[in-house]
Amino acid sequence: MDYKDSCIIRHFNHYCSLSEADKRLLNDLEQSPTEIKAGAQLWEEGDRATEFCTLRTGWAYSYRHLENGNRQILEVYLPGDIIGLREFAFCQRLAGVQMIEDGVVCHFPHARMLELFRQSTTLTSVLFAISSRQQALLTERLVNLARRSARQKMAHFLLEMYVRLRQTEPDGGAAFRLPLSQEQLADILGLSPVHVSRTFSALGEDDLVHRDRHQLLIPDMEALAHEGEFDQCYLTDSLRPLLDEVG
Repeated sequence: MDYKDSCIIRHFNHYCSLSEADKRLLNDLEQSPTEIKAGAQLWEEGDRATEFCTLRTGWAYSYRHLENGNRQILEVYLPGDIIGLREFAFCQRLAGVQMIEDGVVCHFPHARMLELFRQSTTLTSVLFAISSRQQALLTERLVNLARRSARQKMAHFLLEMYVRLRQTEPDGGAAFRLPLSQEQLADILGLSPVHVSRTFSALGEDDLVHRDRHQLLIPDMEALAHEGEFDQCYLTDSLRPLLDEVG
């Protein structure tokens, strides 16, 4: 069977080589797709947590609302990501999830994940690696929010998104699509929308980032990485050496 159109298989294949049996198991998680419009809620904080979902197409984000009415965006999900892993051990949602753009999601119950654990050691290892990576992403986001300037925050975040996208779409070159509004970027980076606009302008004047609506071009990766103190070590994960050793 040809699985080239499966985002979740491409995502998992980043971590290690998958057998045909593993690909069939993952393909089963993308059954019963549901089309979701931009701005739609997948769930809200406090809802019952009984299922995961895979993001087949489109982008989404998780968030928390604060008592003062502000919103903090926690994670940005890309095609192929599994949403809800962190709540596997909880009975209610710890954060809301909303679509950034139109997309397709596939829901599956927690019990289906237990079946996957029983059937594939390789996929269990990848899921553990994905959970570890999500923790690393949140740790880096915390440092970004607390200790970096606006320019550094923006440079670091843009490179993080670029690297994540290229891990499943390696032939995209230096340009990429970022379908986030200035308000959403502000809620990710802890800035105001006006500050986001000014920061983009400043980076553009220094020839570090060129933006045309949702299309971005990074002319000099090394210069932008220096600006944002970006080290992609927390994104360059791979289980291949370990699994090859065990195998």
